[in-house]
Amino acid sequence: MRTTAPKSPHISGRWRRVGSAAAATAALLFAGLGTAAHADAATPAKSAAPDVTWTATPCATPKHKGELACHSFRVTGGVTAFEKAQARRTGTTARITPEAAAASPTGYGPSDLQDAYGLTSAAASNGSGETIAIVDAYDDPHAEADLAQYRSTYGLPSCTTANGCFKKVGQTGSTTSLPTADSGWAEEESLDLDMASAVCPNCHILLVEAKSATMTNLGTAVNEAVKLGARYVSNSYGGSESSADSTYDSSYFNHPGVALTVSAGDEGYGAEYPAASKYVTAVGGTALKTSSTTRGWTETVWNTSSTEGTGSGCSAYDAKPTWQTDTGCARRTISDVSAVADPATGVSVYDSYGVTAGWYTFGGTSASAPIIAGVYALAGTPSSGSYPAEFPYAAAGTPALNDVTSGSNGTCSTSYLCTARSGYDGPTGLGTPEGTDAFTG
Repeated sequence: MRTTAPKSPHISGRWRRVGSAAAATAALLFAGLGTAAHADAATPAKSAAPDVTWTATPCATPKHKGELACHSFRVTGGVTAFEKAQARRTGTTARITPEAAAASPTGYGPSDLQDAYGLTSAAASNGSGETIAIVDAYDDPHAEADLAQYRSTYGLPSCTTANGCFKKVGQTGSTTSLPTADSGWAEEESLDLDMASAVCPNCHILLVEAKSATMTNLGTAVNEAVKLGARYVSNSYGGSESSADSTYDSSYFNHPGVALTVSAGDEGYGAEYPAASKYVTAVGGTALKTSSTTRGWTETVWNTSSTEGTGSGCSAYDAKPTWQTDTGCARRTISDVSAVADPATGVSVYDSYGVTAGWYTFGGTSASAPIIAGVYALAGTPSSGSYPAEFPYAAAGTPALNDVTSGSNGTCSTSYLCTARSGYDGPTGLGTPEGTDAFTG
């Protein structure tokens, strides 16, 4: 559920009622296709199909007052979209994954995502010398090892501390003084690292771990990522808006020449921060399925229920950036662009910290934000002084973006803020990538 921000002059946050799910880190189960109800208890959410389930990851329920939530879901049972498509290709029966970590991937992998978004050629040729920063809270002690397993399985180039491709630091830049480990946020970090790798396998990756999930600490981590040279910074967290957001904008997100991507949220229609910052690219979520179209894929707005689906909305506090021209919201409108986020059509992730080591399927706009950060990295270094959030608007209505025209994420008085249409809309923004042309200045 969405509530008002905690009463604090320094931080804003979101509280989600998931019962004891935040502590259920050992029972991390997976696989599934279909829709599910919002997880309001420790038991997995269920859809109309009883064998299809998923639940919010533990970090989606903040442990402390004032902390922000991660934006991810872990599939817990059923047959994923990837498995169904694979079964159709091979003429076999789609397998129902047992409720445990799998020995092999059961969600979309790098080749699927690159094909869906027209990035196959760019992913093979571009990205060398670019650094994508992933900003999350708390430490994942297995981050590098789990990333190595993901990349090795999919034949991606090695990315390690030893070869200079991977670096993990705390919010002050230290490689040794790291935050307290947290298995819930470790799931989030695995998802983010794997998605950045899937889209831009030649990129270097910088993982910056904030000491807690407050806006102050996460924002400090964003600043550190930019200080260390990252020109692409992915943020998969958010909370309720507050009157302090304009201060956060100037303190943490006003970085010209840096592409800052932020997940739009997972609770359906309603604005969240920092997706509402006028300086970031707010990334909504879609359901992505294979199809017989020329593209080979089709997308709709990700929506499960009135309390679960991609975020969107009209900010109550942030000013409208000059490049947004929609007329139904006087302030900043969310989202700008989008990518796959539906757990039913989820992505494959390898994780081992606090869970049975193996392959899991994840969804949520935590998946779409690092995907879009990877697309920016493939497109090339933003020019000094530019605001990359503006770039896709120059390509509006062109083949550089896949316009998502069906689905909604709730009800609202101004229909396009919660319902897909031709052209710009709140849930999917200008659409999803078709190559990199919409992400270069």
